Amino acid sequence: MKVLLSDLFSTLISGGDDERDTVNAQMGAALGVDAAAFQAAFDASSYERFIGAYGDLPSTLRVIAERCGGSPTDAQVQEATSLRRALAARLLGNVAAATLETLAAFKAAGWRIGLVSNITAETQLQWPGSPLAQYFDATAFSAEVGSAKPEAAIYLAACSAVGVDPSDCLYVGDGNDNELPAAAALGMHAIRTLEHADNAPTWLGPTIKTYAELTSYLR
Repeated sequence: MKVLLSDLFSTLISGGDDERDTVNAQMGAALGVDAAAFQAAFDASSYERFIGAYGDLPSTLRVIAERCGGSPTDAQVQEATSLRRALAARLLGNVAAATLETLAAFKAAGWRIGLVSNITAETQLQWPGSPLAQYFDATAFSAEVGSAKPEAAIYLAACSAVGVDPSDCLYVGDGNDNELPAAAALGMHAIRTLEHADNAPTWLGPTIKTYAELTSYLR
């Protein structure tokens, strides 16, 4: 194996679940709708948001606010958009030094590195400014590919981008969205990381406690 494919949230960086809930409530308030209703509708639309079904972030927020009975102004949508984009920037900027060192070690050893991530449009826009971006040869963002894990298409898009078969890849993730069995079913060597979350307690395959432990695969 000479290709490392990695999940993003709860793998390379924190998923920020508590902060997301806070920001979602703030967005609901900014959009003039009930915060709890907005949170529920926002969560329920995760797949559609992952594949970019509603377009960019402002359009997505307007759709969800309208589902909650709101009719937000452009200014309200812009305020909510700014809240969400700021959250994405904070999460993407908070990367453990050991994780960056691990990616650097794989690059130095000649591995190609790809990202396979279920993310919405605002995170994709913030990605180039992340300290992670410099280490990645390719990205398969769900909002760009139009497919989300555990669907095979998003994994295969990453493989195509780096020019390898799935069997040539080591895949690491926290296990959310049933990503590990899906990767393994394609022939990837799938590894669960517990550094940020324990999202797949029934996974029986290889497990590491920190992302840095991946360096054992360089030996």
